[in-house]
Order: sequence, then structure tokens, then C-alpha cells
Amino acid sequence: MLLRLPYSLLWVLALPLVLLRLLWRARRQPDYLGHLGERFARYPGKVSGRLIWVHAVSVGETRAAEALVRALLERWPADHILLTHMTPTGRATGAALFANEARVRAAYLPYDLGILATRFLRHFRPRLGVIMETELWPNLLAACSREGVPVILANARLSARSARRYARWPALSAATLGHLSAVAAQTAADAGRLQALGAPAVHLTGNIKFDITPPAAATALAATFRQHCGDRAVLLAASTREGEEALILDAFARLAPADCLLALVPRHPQRFDDVAALAAARGLALQRRSAAAAVDPRTRVWLGDSMGEMFAYYGAAGVALIGGSWLPFGGQNLIEACAVGTPVILGPHTFNFELVAEQAVDAGAALRAADVDSGMAAALALLADPARREAMGNAGRAFASQHRGASARTLALIENVLDGRA
Repeated sequence: MLLRLPYSLLWVLALPLVLLRLLWRARRQPDYLGHLGERFARYPGKVSGRLIWVHAVSVGETRAAEALVRALLERWPADHILLTHMTPTGRATGAALFANEARVRAAYLPYDLGILATRFLRHFRPRLGVIMETELWPNLLAACSREGVPVILANARLSARSARRYARWPALSAATLGHLSAVAAQTAADAGRLQALGAPAVHLTGNIKFDITPPAAATALAATFRQHCGDRAVLLAASTREGEEALILDAFARLAPADCLLALVPRHPQRFDDVAALAAARGLALQRRSAAAAVDPRTRVWLGDSMGEMFAYYGAAGVALIGGSWLPFGGQNLIEACAVGTPVILGPHTFNFELVAEQAVDAGAALRAADVDSGMAAALALLADPARREAMGNAGRAFASQHRGASARTLALIENVLDGRA
């Protein structure tokens, strides 16, 4: 408790600023003000029956959790799943993924104050918590321990950079991790870093994101996208981050032939209009995916202003530049591109997915580029080389296939925790 006291005081002091930030973000994304009471552990209705709680902070974690959630639903058909998030885009993604599953309920996780965490747990009374990746909240995990709720950190990853940040507060980090019942780590390096910080019962289970397969609807939508694009070569810039789009647009305008189409899909929806303005400022004719029409032959940039359709964008593209890797954001998930057989070009910054990135390059499914200009040149060369593109696509599918199985291993660990054997 004493270790968490300064942390809790900081939360109390920061709460007005957190609410102001929520209002600020709601200017562009009004959904941030939806279900506001849930962020303070005020939830409608009563909860009855057995429930397993899965926390997936935003879009990436929610999509990664899909295979595991479906495995949980199948393994325990009498249980409901509470899927919690911190962002409206994560919540919307969960709603889309489980639209036909009545046993999945959505909610926001409250802010990390002890009284709110306790209220959350006493309202839903989960018999188990599964937290995806590295969402480590000290007060929440302490409350889980007090309330007798075992918690598993699933698909856990911890970069060297993040490990150094946690190591600045070794006692608090060790105490927080010590409340976990088990950890399912993506890689041996992740497992080692978590153990060094004090995590108990660390198991190497692999990356659950390999278990995500393209839904039939996404495959059909990819075919529609290809029809919309006509016979043009499509270069995809996927899940780009702030600052990267300007670099990509400049390189595209300078290097790409006029018949090449850039499909540009920003990571965050609140930035769609800003990215459209960047294209306009460079004199590049732009069309939005939301127009739901065939792409005009004069269009140079097709803006992917939609959510939950990344598989379809990958399926429609000839080559994909992976966002988050061109500036020091740590990269975005490249597994979906490999799974559908789309060759991948990575920038220099992939520390959030380092092992997967290295493995994809070694497997012949991805290429590494030093900067945006060289990445654009490599992508355009691949678009002009169908044989090499096909070889990389086949290598990507094989790479994704051979690494599947993490969901089953994580499910086995969950069974052991519930049975008291972990």
C-alpha cells in the first residue's frame, strides 16, 4: 500500500488533466465522451452468472484478443466474457468482431484509483482476468489480489526501452507484477525482461496475433477494393503515425509513376482529415474509402478512413509499407499482411515487434529499409516485379502459418490457473 501511495496521489492530482484531455480528444472523436460513467466504475444493470474478464486497451490488443476470446467462449460455454477497453476505437473494434456473440459484453476499464478498481471488480465479480500485452495498473492488480481474482498477463511483450522505464521504480514494478498469477510471454526476450522485473510464473507461449486469420467478409471486401482500384498497382501505407504521412506522401509524389495508387490508412481515425489536408497541400488528388465508390483514374491517394478493415486493405494491395516504423514509434503489427500474402517493407524502428520483424525478414516475407525514400523505392520495385512479389507473398503465408498456436497454449495456462495448478 505504501509503495502505491505516491502513485495514487499522482492519479488524484492528474485526474482533472485527464478529464480535460478526454474533452480535447472528443473534439475530433466525440465517442470519447460516451459511457463516461464507466471510467469511474459506474456501470448499468446487474451482472449474474460466471464471467471471465479480458482487457484489451485499444484496437491492436482487441484484434489480437479475438482468437483467445473465441477459445474461451468455446471452452466455457456457460461463461460470459467482459471485454474492457480504454479507447472508443478499441471498443468499436470489439463490437464489430463480436457483433453476433451475445455472450460478450463491452465496458471501459475505470481509471486506476483503488476505490474505482474495487467497485469495478465487485460489480462484475469476474472469476478470472486476462490482460493483453502490457497494461499494468498497480491499483487494479492490487485490488484483484484483495478480491481474490486471479489475473494472467497474456500475449505479454516488453521492449528493452519499456523495461528500462519500469526499472526506474523497481519496488513498485515488482509489487505490481507480483500480483499476477501467471504471465504468457510472446518471446524469450520478453519473458526474460518480465522475470527480471519480478513477474512470477512466466511461460513462453508465442504471439497470439499469429492466430488471427482473415475472415471471409474481409476476403470478400478485399476483392471489392481491388475492383474499385481497377488495374492500377496499389501501394499500401498501413497504420501510419503522425509525421510519417508527410514523408510518405513526399516520397510517393517524387518517385511513383502516375498510374500507381497510394492507399494511405492512418492508425488513428481522428487524424483522417489532417492526412487528407497533407495530400491536398502536395497537389495529390485524393479520394476517401468512405465514398464507397470506384477509385477515379485521376486519384493518386486513396484515404482509408475506415476502421476494422485492415485485412481487406492488405488483401487489395501489392506491397505494404508498415506504419510506425519510419519514425521512432516502434512499428505496427505486420502479421496480418504476411497472413494474406502481401509483401512487407519495414522502416528502421520496429522495437515493439523486433523478433517478429527479424523473423519475417529472415523468412523472406519482409524487407528492411533505412528510411522512407529507400522504402518507397523498394516498394515500387516490388510492384514492378510480379515474380518476386509472389515469392515474398508465399513466404509470408508460410511464416504466419508456422507460428500459430499461441492461443491454445495460453488457454491451457488459463485452465491451470483456474484449477490452481499454475
